[in-house]
Amino acid sequence: MSEQKKFIPFVSAETNMKEFTIRALVIGLFFAVILGAANAYLGLKAGMTIAATYPAAVLGMAILRLMKGSILEENFTRTVGSIGESVAAGAIFTLPAFFVSGIWSEFFTAGNYITSTLILIAGGILGIMFVALLRRVMVEDAELPFPESVAAAEIHKAGQGGSGGSKFLFWAMGLGGLIKILGELRLFQYLWEKFVVFGKQTISGTIFAGQGGMLLSSPGISPAYMGVGYIIGPKLGALNFSGGLLAWGLMAPMIMYFLMPGINFQDWAAFLTAHDSTLSAADAMAKVTDPSYQINQIWKYIIRPIAIGGMLVSAGFTLFKMRKSLSTGIARSVKDVKKAATGIEHNVPRNEKDINFSWIMVGIGAVAVLTFCITYFIFHTNILIAVVAATVMIILAFFFASVSGYLVGIMGSSNNPISGLTLTALVVTALILVALGVQGDAGVATVLGVAAIVCVSAAVAGEMLQDLKAGHILGGTPWRMQIGDIMGVILAGAVMFVVLAFLNDGDIASGKNLGYQGGFGSKNLSAPQASLMAILSRGIVQGQMAWPLIIAGMLMGTAFILMQVKSPMLVSVGMYLPIETTFAIFVGGLIKGAVDYFTEKRKLNAAQKVRVENTGVLLASGMIAGEALMGLLIAIFAVFDIFLYDYFSFFKHPTFYISFIILAIIAYVLIQIPLKNAGKPDQPAPPASGM
Repeated sequence: MSEQKKFIPFVSAETNMKEFTIRALVIGLFFAVILGAANAYLGLKAGMTIAATYPAAVLGMAILRLMKGSILEENFTRTVGSIGESVAAGAIFTLPAFFVSGIWSEFFTAGNYITSTLILIAGGILGIMFVALLRRVMVEDAELPFPESVAAAEIHKAGQGGSGGSKFLFWAMGLGGLIKILGELRLFQYLWEKFVVFGKQTISGTIFAGQGGMLLSSPGISPAYMGVGYIIGPKLGALNFSGGLLAWGLMAPMIMYFLMPGINFQDWAAFLTAHDSTLSAADAMAKVTDPSYQINQIWKYIIRPIAIGGMLVSAGFTLFKMRKSLSTGIARSVKDVKKAATGIEHNVPRNEKDINFSWIMVGIGAVAVLTFCITYFIFHTNILIAVVAATVMIILAFFFASVSGYLVGIMGSSNNPISGLTLTALVVTALILVALGVQGDAGVATVLGVAAIVCVSAAVAGEMLQDLKAGHILGGTPWRMQIGDIMGVILAGAVMFVVLAFLNDGDIASGKNLGYQGGFGSKNLSAPQASLMAILSRGIVQGQMAWPLIIAGMLMGTAFILMQVKSPMLVSVGMYLPIETTFAIFVGGLIKGAVDYFTEKRKLNAAQKVRVENTGVLLASGMIAGEALMGLLIAIFAVFDIFLYDYFSFFKHPTFYISFIILAIIAYVLIQIPLKNAGKPDQPAPPASGM
């Protein structure tokens, strides 16, 4: 406790320095939208997001340094700029579920925009209000190391001496965007696939007859996916890819082998034409007899539910492993709420002032009323259900916001299990509402709405506490950072639905143009967490869950746990994603493994290793952001039926040979540039990225 009392921030409380300025706010809001949009793109396609604290810190420093901004302005900009990623995480984990579950027949409508925006803003503000209650006890707790917060603070400090890596970030963003647009213009083939046919045969000594094959695939040529693999590293990348191998190398061929001989293709074709009036009988028959289509349908409708069962068990196991931390965190949080309610001080130093307690209570109450209005007036439940939903939402949001903040304090926001927390909230809400007699689409919508608010609240709370800890170290003013994040949440909440809508409608339009079924839940926009939410909510409320497949997946997840698999969730997500996605992530992990190998081979010291790590993370993050933003722009064009390849294409049928060159360029950049920037052995170590 004595160390806490003696803590001296980088900028003292008595120092009068620019902090909450118009330029810092505008820059922060801009990055909140940009980094949020990039993470939305990445999360929908790969099922993962990257922490925005580090990129926001580097980008904010680069711009404000040109304007001779202060370190507290940089801290404020990073705080606002990183909050968009949290709103995006909440959005992609939940909002597509309304579409996938069938609650929304169309995604991009004015009514859906209003509903989604209200949900996102309500969850974000609620998370910030709870954080304002919990800040002091958590950021000043010596037992919570806040590794990424410390790293971010040190980056800001180092920036005062002129160091920084913004050039790597901006350069990589350009490269990622360029590769994405060159692929769109048909310079190279994004993916190579070939179906290998197995001959029809009867297993000796049985009447079991089989016929099918296996789909072989290259990794998708994607700077974003490879950037993700680079950041998570070879071990986690391999775990993710192992799920893809299980799905596409074992389950899909095996199911196809025994299922196809018994399929009546005429009935299957008739089923397709009955559900798609634009599809002719001949086209339907051609589709169902295509082995590639068959195996993709098996993966989509049989293997994916199995993967969902695995994700469900994995989420529960993750929370179980953290049970001591969770109980400690929530107990501490309850104590701090009591302190906040009674310990209002008037002569508090600048760097210890939070939003006034009265306004916090008003904010929490307003969100509760808003939740009631959404469930009663928009989802059309009765008054009792609406009151219960609002009450359950507040309780769960406080609990999971506290848990999220505590977990971030232990291991950083990059490892915060938001999807697991949201799944738990969804199941609890669904069971309570079902017990009260809720049913139909109104019940499903209410469950999803409550889960969405809780999800955004937990994600924002974790990110906010991480930034407040960095601000605590630097000497930032908490209430100014909190107000800034409220503005960031409002803007990101208003924009994020539009981002998702363009991605969804753009993929649908591209699918119609190129002959595939696009949109949320498709191969291109897997949205694994949201699809899981949709299946669970409708399954629990309406009893439409494919329980045999879900249970099989739960048993599989249990087997992973018994085998002491490091991350059963990552394996299950790998099963849910297209093989080319997990393969590309794996390749990115191998590239990081190569960097680690050469780092050791060259016998670099600790300081040089940190520089290599930081440069690599910046390059990978830049490639992710560059491809994501260009992908979003392409999706916007597609919505308006503008397809760039219709106006200009390098090749009508691009070859995959050029793809090898693109892959080699990505690998070269991610290996050579970090190693070349290791610096001299006698140079002091820069602050680590914490990622």
